[in-house]
Amino acid sequence: MIGPGAQAPDFDAPSSKGQNLKLSSLRGKSVILYFYPKAFTSGCAMETRTFGELYPKLSAQGVEIVGVSVDDTKTQTAFAIDCRADFPLVADHDKHIAESYGVLGTFNVAKRITFYIDPSGKVAEVVESARPGPHTGRAVEKFLQSTRQSR
Repeated sequence: MIGPGAQAPDFDAPSSKGQNLKLSSLRGKSVILYFYPKAFTSGCAMETRTFGELYPKLSAQGVEIVGVSVDDTKTQTAFAIDCRADFPLVADHDKHIAESYGVLGTFNVAKRITFYIDPSGKVAEVVESARPGPHTGRAVEKFLQSTRQSR
């Protein structure tokens, strides 16, 4: 698995937005790139819905979110609608992206791992946990702390 300081591997893959997403097109912004095992499973739905709820605030801070699983594009699109995810969910059906990040796990699905990528395209931090909460919780701590403190 790639770690902090590594250049985030670029990819160009179909997304739930109806067009391909090239990771390098997001340079200049912080990116939360999260891998999840399978669409329409309870933990993955919880994680994606929570990121969906956080997305307006994160986007206002200049942070983009991209979700990736080995599901196909049709499934990713339906899952994005179901979870109200206004950010792209990328279809990694050939598992190339998961392999390039070193996150392909048991049963040929991605492990639940989140990469926080800085504006230069380097991995700043990695969160690995089977539970969805630490991934979204760290996003709040990392990017929305000042918002939370002002309440």
